[in-house]
Amino acid sequence: MEIELTERVDNLCDYIYNFTWQDNKLRPESVIPFQKGTSYTFKNLVDELRKSKEVRITGNAGKRLGYSMGVDLAHFGGTGAPENAGKIYIEGDVSSEMGMGMVSGTVYVKGSIEEPVGNVAEVVSDEQGYRKFRSITEILCNGLGKDVLVKNNYDEQEKHLLLNDGVLRGTIAARCRYEALVTVEGGVYNGTGLLMQKGVVHVMGDAGMNIGAHLDGGVVIVEGTTGEFAGAYMKKGVLILKDAKGFVGANMKDGAIFAKKKVKTAPPVEELAMAEVDAKLLMKYLDIGHVEAMGYHKYGLVRERLVRMRDGSVVVRRIE
Repeated sequence: MEIELTERVDNLCDYIYNFTWQDNKLRPESVIPFQKGTSYTFKNLVDELRKSKEVRITGNAGKRLGYSMGVDLAHFGGTGAPENAGKIYIEGDVSSEMGMGMVSGTVYVKGSIEEPVGNVAEVVSDEQGYRKFRSITEILCNGLGKDVLVKNNYDEQEKHLLLNDGVLRGTIAARCRYEALVTVEGGVYNGTGLLMQKGVVHVMGDAGMNIGAHLDGGVVIVEGTTGEFAGAYMKKGVLILKDAKGFVGANMKDGAIFAKKKVKTAPPVEELAMAEVDAKLLMKYLDIGHVEAMGYHKYGLVRERLVRMRDGSVVVRRIE
């Protein structure tokens, strides 16, 4: 499928149709504006990629190119699991947030790319004149194959991806279902660890908003300060922070949040007592001593409360 644009367009190849929630004038079936000689809809491009085919775009792509590319989205009746995806070719520039939440497929870009980008890493291109990008999640789960990373390093044997190229990324390891480690030498953008089920993401610097949002397992560690809404809607897993802006754990369902400094919590999250098992977990992931580990604050859901009965007795009552 080929399309030529006379002006920049946002949300191209966007699996979640993000724009339908922000602008009622645009729907998946809406015709993409500024086309030259064609009348494709936003949905046409996604459908083509879901068939593992190619979408070639001449002109400049706007923000959120390939958002959640390669996901059989539960929001639209799917399983929420990764699926095969095709290739996007951009003969032009790309605005920020390319590949946010992307779990499979390939993006080729001939022009410049604005940061922050999403869950992608650049590999040596097999198409002359284009830069090539793959999903970080796909690399963690399936390996690099014949590809070679540009600037970063992936240890296949240790299942360890080191991101040290200075590129600001968001949604790192989104929906990861494999036990692997990602170390980021620097800060990250929004949504790192989004819907991650397995693995560890260790951020050495600061983090943006929604870190560990919808976390469904695995571990996310931020050595610096995180932005607002950390751990929102967490289902399972562990989020380890140094400090956080705003409230953490909004609408949290399960899991545990640890913070070196006291943080504000949103209901139903409360501060819990640290246990020996918690200290061992922190010692394992942070390489710290027992005393320092026990100094952390633990936050989560209160499962049981002591209830004083009318006769003066005390019973333990589980909270559902």
